[in-house]
Amino acid sequence: MSLLVRGGTVVNAETTARADVLCENGKIVQVADNIAPPAGAEVVDAGGMLVMPGGIDPHTHMELMFMGQVASDDFFSGTSAGVAGGTTMIIDFAIPAPGDSMVQTWKDWSAKAEKAAADYSFHVAVTSWSDKVHEEMGILTRDYGVNSFKHFMAYKGALMVDDGVLLHSIGRALELGAICNIHAENGDAVYHMQQKLLAAGITGPEAHALSRPPGVEGEAAQRVIAIAGLLGAPIYIVHVSTQEATEAIARARAQGQRVYGEVLAQHLVIDESVYQNPDWFAAAAHVMSPPFRAKHHQQALWSGLVSGALQTTATDHCVFCAPQKAMGRHDFTKIPNGTGGIEDRMGILWHHGVGTGRITPNEFVRITSTNTAQIFNIHPRKGAVAVGADADIVVWDANASRTISVKTHHQNVDFNVFEGMEVTGLARHTISRGKLVWTDGDLRTVRGAGRYVERPVFPAPMRAQATLNAAHTPKGVSRPAG
Repeated sequence: MSLLVRGGTVVNAETTARADVLCENGKIVQVADNIAPPAGAEVVDAGGMLVMPGGIDPHTHMELMFMGQVASDDFFSGTSAGVAGGTTMIIDFAIPAPGDSMVQTWKDWSAKAEKAAADYSFHVAVTSWSDKVHEEMGILTRDYGVNSFKHFMAYKGALMVDDGVLLHSIGRALELGAICNIHAENGDAVYHMQQKLLAAGITGPEAHALSRPPGVEGEAAQRVIAIAGLLGAPIYIVHVSTQEATEAIARARAQGQRVYGEVLAQHLVIDESVYQNPDWFAAAAHVMSPPFRAKHHQQALWSGLVSGALQTTATDHCVFCAPQKAMGRHDFTKIPNGTGGIEDRMGILWHHGVGTGRITPNEFVRITSTNTAQIFNIHPRKGAVAVGADADIVVWDANASRTISVKTHHQNVDFNVFEGMEVTGLARHTISRGKLVWTDGDLRTVRGAGRYVERPVFPAPMRAQATLNAAHTPKGVSRPAG
């Protein structure tokens, strides 16, 4: 089947040019001016609009079992909402309980994801350390197309790992040519603060932010950067929300260490005042980790994206409805953590980024798609409108506006943290694997149409280069052999 996107301006991370785009059998086969449509081809009119790589959200949690609840978006509803906003691929997380098999967990998550409407992949979490974990990391990279491993420095007593696990796991990932993802919050400090607040009778959603002040993220980010630097390993810090963590990443990169930082669309535009809402459910709906911060942190995050200190944007999409959030009605530590955003990320970034002059359209493509594809080694298959790439495309109307609302969104949740926000710039058409799945408000997703995307590890020469060049060796510290 052929599909021709005609009359638009193709915007990639590095180039902008007027061109038509011809897709056949799920691939882009031609990018050129005035392509004649093949017989029977479907034609999408992109006149006056931008033709960009579909967004890649590198951080989602579909149907995650967490804090006694299951996230309300599953892989079909969540990926469907994504394409409505221009996102054509997610990287979700397979998270084993400490001691459980990582390979079996990957298989269990894969079974859930078979219903996905768009492409997906998995980071696999390391939640403990043993010879079995060492072995299974190798199996996952060799046989299952996994090249990234997640680590939680938070959630004491559940998913949190200590520095010893980080040293083992980050070193093992370097051997394999994989990269480690880090949730950087000092879990011991968070737990200590939680207990103090509860003892003081502060039990509402406002205590969530109080228990996770910016310093706990800044300290954890600096600590894991130091650990990775000792090993000469690259790391990827997820959902950076503070000036402190942003500055730690910027310093490390300036010294030659390969550290990547991810920003959530939510943290760029929402501040901590949401926790003071007298409506308990509205305040609880914003409970996520890290929490929303004071406004000055937003400027630091935007500056990080503009300067290149931070590279990707995500959502940490993990949604729970009001009855689920109510499990913490009398104890903020029991409110399931998570907010939504997969449908709105692209619009938020365009309106508040390109629309304000903070970033260019090419930079928009870079931070919503291309950088993620490059960091996780699926570029140029993903993240580019180019011959040979997967036909994952968004036709973007830079002049159209919409008002974000729970009444019109496609996410399976009863609250939207961007409620009432008017944004200019929207996905007019979304193409996934060469098929039109969203067009002018008509959602055409098919259950199970998405495919698992294997992400190969980086080859040995690149690993050696990373070991030699990525990590800055502090004075007085010898670089590890090998």
